[in-house]
Parts: sequence; C-alpha cells; structure tokens
Amino acid sequence: MTHPGSLKSPGIDPSPAACGSVAGVDEAGRGPLAGPVVAAAVILCPEGIAGLADSKVLSAAQRARLEIEIRAHCVFGIGIASVEEIDAINILQATMLAMTRAVEALGDAPGHVLVDGNRLPRWSYSAEAIVKGDALHPCISAASIIAKQERDRMMQRAAAEHPHYGWERNMGYGTPEHLAALRQHGSTTLHRRSFAPVAQMALL
Repeated sequence: MTHPGSLKSPGIDPSPAACGSVAGVDEAGRGPLAGPVVAAAVILCPEGIAGLADSKVLSAAQRARLEIEIRAHCVFGIGIASVEEIDAINILQATMLAMTRAVEALGDAPGHVLVDGNRLPRWSYSAEAIVKGDALHPCISAASIIAKQERDRMMQRAAAEHPHYGWERNMGYGTPEHLAALRQHGSTTLHRRSFAPVAQMALL
C-alpha cells in the first residue's frame, strides 16, 4: 500500500486502457467558502470515453456531454462531506472522507485506486496519489467531471434558496460578488465557518 503523502507521476500512460478496472478518484469544492466537498470515483468501461480531460479545461457543454457518457457506460460512485463535517474536521480531512465514501459507493472494492493530488486517505485499498492526475489518467479525468458536475448542481439548487450570493455563478467561491453579499447579508448554514473570510465576517 502507498502511504499518505506519496505520489507517482513519471511514465504515466494516458490511454484509456491504462486505467482498465482501476478506479480514478478526484474531488470538487476544496476552496469555496460555501457548500460541501464532493468526490467521485470512476472505473472506465473497457472501450474508454473519447474526449476525457481535466474538468477545468473543458467547456460546460463538453462536461455535460461527457458526464452523460460516463454515467451511462462506467461504474461510478459519489461521496460527499458536508459543511458541518468540513468545519468539524478541516477541509483536508473532509476531502479524504468524501473520497473514501466515493470509493465505497462503487460497491465492490477496486483492485487499485488512482487519486488526483499528493495525498491519500488512510484506507486499505492499493492506491497511488498522482500530482495533476486529472490531466494524465482518463479515469481520474472522468472522476473530476462527475465530481464537478454533481457539486455544481448542488450549488445551483442552493442558490435558489439563498439568492444573494451568486452561487449559481461562483459555485461558492470567494468572488467579489460573494464577499460583498457576505458583508451585506451575513453567512448562511451552507457557509464554512472555519474558513477565514466567513469567520471574519461574523466578527464585523
């Protein structure tokens, strides 16, 4: 087993066959001031999915199309860590928790897990942490798309209940619009009170 903090990046094969039955894992939502952190785990179908890439470099239309294909043809699991959990155990540990839940949601334990980043949860799976893995392994790219799409929908629904903060546009990130609304309207139950900008607003 690879221990937390280890990484492997040289000699990575980015072809769909490189992932095979291996699960790719990525998260969305570590940096925002509001909303949960969402992780996804994906085992690609044998034929792969054409056009996979890091979700951040894809257009909204490309992400939407690829999400449909991934959900239709691949095995996937989604894990969520709530705002309450983020505030209780910190964002890093909450991210690890969401990743663990995503892999558990696959059903059967994968033979190997590739995780985007440089840290791993403390779990018993055979696993590697891969820096910029979402741009190198298509199974991690697929996970990044599923995680982002799922979290974006959650924030868009939350925006309907809390319309002042522009979450349908900023997805909870600390944009000038979001910070201005925090100053004017205060925080909500979906704000991460352990994050400095939100905590500081509470003191004003």
